[in-house]
Amino acid sequence: MSFYARWIYRGLLWKEKQRARAAGGLPPGGGGKAENSHLETGRRGEALAYWHLRQAGYRVVARNRRLGGSAGELDLIAWDGRILAFAEVKTRTSAAAGPPEAALKREQQRRIIRGAHKYMRQHLKAQPSYRFDVISVFWTRENGFQVRLIKDAYKDRA
Repeated sequence: MSFYARWIYRGLLWKEKQRARAAGGLPPGGGGKAENSHLETGRRGEALAYWHLRQAGYRVVARNRRLGGSAGELDLIAWDGRILAFAEVKTRTSAAAGPPEAALKREQQRRIIRGAHKYMRQHLKAQPSYRFDVISVFWTRENGFQVRLIKDAYKDRA
């Protein structure tokens, strides 16, 4: 499966690079409606993040898991060996507001932590070792999307 995931991931990166060249350097969705373009950019970023984790050897067990209440949604939940990783995906097409991971504010971290605890209570018999990762997806004119995994990006202060 690792070969397959690596192949798919590289194909997606190639496709995004081709899209960037064909669009003349415009960001994804650059010609569409503003409310739809950022959603499309986010979907593409999450797909790349998913395949990035897969090719890195993670075993993804949930995508876009809605937990209800104040727990909100968890983007990706995956096993990295014996560690359960709760990954938040941040996608940006401009450096104007800083790197994508800078968009993850403390309140959102607390929401993700609440969601992680709720997920573990509902789906696991014993609490495993776990951590919170951020997957930074940034679009560049030259290369399309670039993906970076930040392991253990923040701590559970509960």
